[in-house]
Amino acid sequence: MTEHNHELIAGRYQLVELIGQGGMGRVWRGLDQQLFGREVAVKEILFPPGMSDDDRAALLRRFTGEARAAVTLSHPGVITVHDVVEHRGAPVIVMELVRGRSLAAAIRSEGRLPVRRVAEIGAAVLDALTEAHTARIVHRDIKPDNVLLAKDRVVLTDFGIAHLADATTKLSHSGMVIGTPQYMPPEQLDGKRPTAANDLWALGATLYHAVEGHPPFEAEGLHALAVAVFTRPHRPPVHAGPLAPVLDALLTKDPGERVGAAEAAEMLGAVLAGTAPGADASHGDGRAGAPEQDGGRGPVSGPVSGPRSAPDAVAGRSPSEEQASAPTMPKRLPSSTPSVPTPTVADSAGSAAEPAPRPTPERPKAPPVPAPTDGPSPTVGTTARPEDGFGAAVGRRSLTRRATVLGTSLAVLAAGSLLTWSLTRDDDTPGGGTGGSGPAASSVTVRIGVDAPLSGGLAAMGAGVRNSAELAVRTANENGHVPGVTFEITAVDDAADPAKGAANAARLVDDDQLVGVVGPVSSGVAATLVPALSRAGVVNVSPANTNPALTLGTGWASGTRARPYPTYFRTIGTDVDQGPFAARHLHGTGKTKVYVVDDASAHGTTLTSGFTAEWRRLGGTVVGTEQVDPAERDFAGLALRVRSSGAEAVYFGGFYDAAAPLSRQLRQAGVTAPLMGGDGVFDQQYLTDNPQADGDLATQIGAPATESAAGRDYLDRYRKAGYSQPPGWYGPYAYDATWAVIEAVKAVAATHEGKLAADTRKELPRAVGRLSFSGVTGPVAFDGFGDAVNRPLTVYRADGGSWKAVTTGPAAP
Repeated sequence: MTEHNHELIAGRYQLVELIGQGGMGRVWRGLDQQLFGREVAVKEILFPPGMSDDDRAALLRRFTGEARAAVTLSHPGVITVHDVVEHRGAPVIVMELVRGRSLAAAIRSEGRLPVRRVAEIGAAVLDALTEAHTARIVHRDIKPDNVLLAKDRVVLTDFGIAHLADATTKLSHSGMVIGTPQYMPPEQLDGKRPTAANDLWALGATLYHAVEGHPPFEAEGLHALAVAVFTRPHRPPVHAGPLAPVLDALLTKDPGERVGAAEAAEMLGAVLAGTAPGADASHGDGRAGAPEQDGGRGPVSGPVSGPRSAPDAVAGRSPSEEQASAPTMPKRLPSSTPSVPTPTVADSAGSAAEPAPRPTPERPKAPPVPAPTDGPSPTVGTTARPEDGFGAAVGRRSLTRRATVLGTSLAVLAAGSLLTWSLTRDDDTPGGGTGGSGPAASSVTVRIGVDAPLSGGLAAMGAGVRNSAELAVRTANENGHVPGVTFEITAVDDAADPAKGAANAARLVDDDQLVGVVGPVSSGVAATLVPALSRAGVVNVSPANTNPALTLGTGWASGTRARPYPTYFRTIGTDVDQGPFAARHLHGTGKTKVYVVDDASAHGTTLTSGFTAEWRRLGGTVVGTEQVDPAERDFAGLALRVRSSGAEAVYFGGFYDAAAPLSRQLRQAGVTAPLMGGDGVFDQQYLTDNPQADGDLATQIGAPATESAAGRDYLDRYRKAGYSQPPGWYGPYAYDATWAVIEAVKAVAATHEGKLAADTRKELPRAVGRLSFSGVTGPVAFDGFGDAVNRPLTVYRADGGSWKAVTTGPAAP
């Protein structure tokens, strides 16, 4: 679209005046020639430069669907969308023209606003959000710039634009997610699935800015700002008066504990009932009597005074307003996080039931319980449906290790539980064993930290990790594996919450007797825990993180590999391995033609890019590719395209909640080819949601412990130890991670004539890097990046409502 006037869009909408432009689009005042010259706002979406034709086409499809969903909304607080058209290959939204100015402009011209006025704005926006959430639409980018103060209403603008920005980023591989970090909750910065709770945090941040005159989090530079959002409480409001409890409730970091829409509406109603019209609450106590800054204006829906050079429209701010927001936010590191799909189901927050505290895992991906095999079979921890943030206060949950977040600071300490197990006392027989083989009474005690989710929905899995670490320490103590050294476990609970990673790291590092840390389970927690431990020089071995960027750096996908954390190691493989392993398995079964689909998440594209490269190397043919919206459930058209392509298999990069309906509709369309996915599909819920899944395949990183004698021995010792929770899939890898620290302590002691030096902690990372021993999961050793040299994977097949192991093999051919 050009800058000159009078251009006709879609043969109908005549452009008259450019009234606003920003990074994602520009807005024109236009006339609808088919409706007698009715004034409209015409918003053109600007594609980033350098996008390929395929990426532009995919983005156009996704955005058009999002915008058309917004057309269904009918509420005075939501801008009316009249039409969605395409012009010169770019999407254009035609909306009602709303004259007014943004809340951001009001704050800039007036400073902080009175409590009652802000409460009225909040109630109006919340009412609009409730309508949107009921229609399964999440706004994603609520901020003062997107709240329009019209003559007689408060209007929320730009539905779907934040989603467009995110989709643009993923398609263009720019490494950036466009958004406004001052108003984004931790889980959105972390790349998790957008939910109604995201919008409620953003509303709280917006109202905080309005009543306090500044956002709840401010810092120099984007990195420092993100650290503050993840790890620090917002600054206590000093001018909010009776609005302060509402702000605190909306700005709760854990979305599971964040106030719901209904309760927030009640709280705002109470504020409005208790503040007299015209009261100047800018003093912070909400007292009446002082005039408002605008001359005692009545309800906030009235006009806002102040100079303006041109009428504003829906998202039609002046260039200075549009660009006044915070800097563009970096995308999460390549991996799983999400990730990040579109709206899900309606919010039911605000019920009378008090939601129980819960973690917010990035995406659902706990391994299910495989079908029994020969020998003792481990029982894997609970599996669950995805946490979408809208339904019941406490949903079933399962593990994902995908999302990654920005770095953090050791200086930040937060409250958290700290549990220490003294497995051997100087005056006791070590490990409860019978005399003689344990360490001497005068032994030196060293501690190994374990960071795992010990509370919330992933507590069973975290307990398996902790128990396995404890079993390794108990075994070392009973056998006197390191003469003169007694090991203890210090376990800290991260509740699968990335915001707790830095605080846990600080507590562990402060323990002078601590020599290393095992964990975490979640890659989201790793993104805050690992950098902090690395800065302190503390060795860290994880049994579960699969995000490639933790060892290979953020540029790994483009071929640039650089180890970011020299103290970090892991005993399990990564997402890089899954796609090629799946390709080799399918090709080995005689398949030659495959249709490749992914959900546009970092996890999904990592799997499909690896799969496609290996498939073509093997001589296979990719007969079609497609990206789908992970919140979509209608794949009938895709199923027909797969059928007509002659594909002998479908490879899907994503998670089971989209894969299950895709597989089901493939069967309904007459496609008999199996669907194969990664560990995001390897979930019992996939089988529950898709009774026709028999024959479908999935890969899981690692190998069942039952496949080796050492693994079966570990399982037998675990059972005999009497732990109430099963070890889970990651228990054996946690045992070997702990044993790696133990072996490193032994190696360091050997270099100091059997004694531990004062700088043992400093020497351990180098010692771990040189290790090579036989663990319960097989040979344990690490490459130059800290990744496991032995990286087995397992293919499972759906059979009669359960997953059955088909084959286990190495990551490399």
